[in-house]
Amino acid sequence: MKKPLPVGVDNFQKMRLQGYYYVDKSLFIKELLDLKGEVNLFTRPRRFGKTLNLSMLRYFFEDTGDAGKNAQNKSLFQGLKIMEEGESYTRFMGQFPVMNLTLKSAKQEDFETAYYMIQKGIAVEFERHRGVVEQGKAKLAMKDYEGYLSIAEERAEEKEIRNSLLLFSRCMYQVTGKNTVILLDEYDVPLENAYFRGFYDEMVGFLRSLFESALKTNDYLQFAVITGCLRISRESIFTGLNHLGIVSVLDKKYSEHFGFTEPEVLHMMEYYGVGNRFPTMKEWYDGYVFGNTEVYNPWSAINFTSDLWADGNAFPRPYWVNTSSNDIIREMAARAGREAMGQIEKLLDGGTLDIQVHGEVTYGDMHSNGENLWNFLYFTGYLTKESEYFKESAVCLRARIPNIEVKTIYQSTIMGLLKERIKKENFHSLYRAMEEGDAVRMGEILTVQLFHTISFCDSAENFYHGFLAGILSQSENYTVKSNRESGNGRSDIMVKSPSLRGRSFILELKVSGSIDSLEEDAEKALQQIYDKKYMEELQAEGYKKIDCYGVAFYRKDCEVRFGNGLA
Repeated sequence: MKKPLPVGVDNFQKMRLQGYYYVDKSLFIKELLDLKGEVNLFTRPRRFGKTLNLSMLRYFFEDTGDAGKNAQNKSLFQGLKIMEEGESYTRFMGQFPVMNLTLKSAKQEDFETAYYMIQKGIAVEFERHRGVVEQGKAKLAMKDYEGYLSIAEERAEEKEIRNSLLLFSRCMYQVTGKNTVILLDEYDVPLENAYFRGFYDEMVGFLRSLFESALKTNDYLQFAVITGCLRISRESIFTGLNHLGIVSVLDKKYSEHFGFTEPEVLHMMEYYGVGNRFPTMKEWYDGYVFGNTEVYNPWSAINFTSDLWADGNAFPRPYWVNTSSNDIIREMAARAGREAMGQIEKLLDGGTLDIQVHGEVTYGDMHSNGENLWNFLYFTGYLTKESEYFKESAVCLRARIPNIEVKTIYQSTIMGLLKERIKKENFHSLYRAMEEGDAVRMGEILTVQLFHTISFCDSAENFYHGFLAGILSQSENYTVKSNRESGNGRSDIMVKSPSLRGRSFILELKVSGSIDSLEEDAEKALQQIYDKKYMEELQAEGYKKIDCYGVAFYRKDCEVRFGNGLA
């Protein structure tokens, strides 16, 4: 019996007790202790193992106040690499109170609801440690004890919640004599959500107070580990935290602890007997570079391995697309000017983009200049490092799209925006030109539309097909069918009136290799309609008026040729 794959499992205790396949990241603990950072911020893309690693830290360091539970927590690490490092590290097991707070549930429609979810998460942690507080309440000032209960029972006012992590640490120290380890997961989820929902300033103000009290003026803090996707500027949320150590995807330290290395992926695939599909795994889910370490997307690697274990011929899919907000790409594509559109097209065509790295940013800075936007895409995992260099006292990157999976996210997001924009436009002039056999006018209209959108050449046929079908589908007088079997082959697009006495059209598309072959390819597309008898289906249905169009595309240019169905 093979171990089950941990699809969606991010609790370390569950992972170990229930025997899931586990990629050992326990040396993260050693590196954390070696570097002795007091407040550590780790930024990695979504679904790269941050939550699981924080869960691991909780079960390693936490003193639960119960000897039996502490022993069980220690047993979770048997056989892992950290246990081989000796007593200088294992002596820290079960030694500290731990506040383990995730902010991912604060992705809500308004500030009140987002605040409530954060308050509730804090209350859960207070309630989890309530037994320790009750046992030692004689050591607490009455004000602190009552404040603790108020937060645990969700009766506290906002000003008390802002100070709650400091209160927790103080109460734990007074009861146990030990400083607190604070673990904050996905700290920037509330900020990203608030930015796109319109209550960013309120959320920044609240989180600034919460973090300052816990991390800046907390004499009872052992150390803190914070995870997120972006490096938000100190001025906006980490004001005055001079002891904050930021570890981003650029840093060489900790680089192998988030995400899977290639040997780890190979070992997992071989364990499940699907190693023969490794080339596909690499093409779709590899490509990230953290520091100097090549890294795979762990969420996608686990999901693809799981699918392969069930069916060795399973196709790869963009598993990551539904786990992470694509609002940033959406905003980028929606606001893209000509220069940005050209840069996106270059990236989609396998090219690179040189960007200067900004150490810290805010969501409000996203559109202040192009560099900030590319930085957002880099730190959120939509771009990765091809190479790194130093120029004019600044770190610069040559960035690219990491892999096929991420490329499909760009493409699907951009196509979605294109369809939305097409729905808002009036294409009566295009339909009129098509009905009149005016191929030149059709080409002009389509070229104008191409000029205002982002194309991607590596899947050009799909892009142009979706582009043209989307435009033609806006007519209230015709129905559009794509890729219908007809005659001796498959026509690209059929457009027909609901009435058999009305008009019908067949459009065949070709993507040219150069601007010089546009006219020839349009002629070839038209001739293919006749050679493969694409008209037969429409004739069999009873249509008498059938017009044919050969359409050729090359980047932002289009050529159209006209013929009738009797040729």
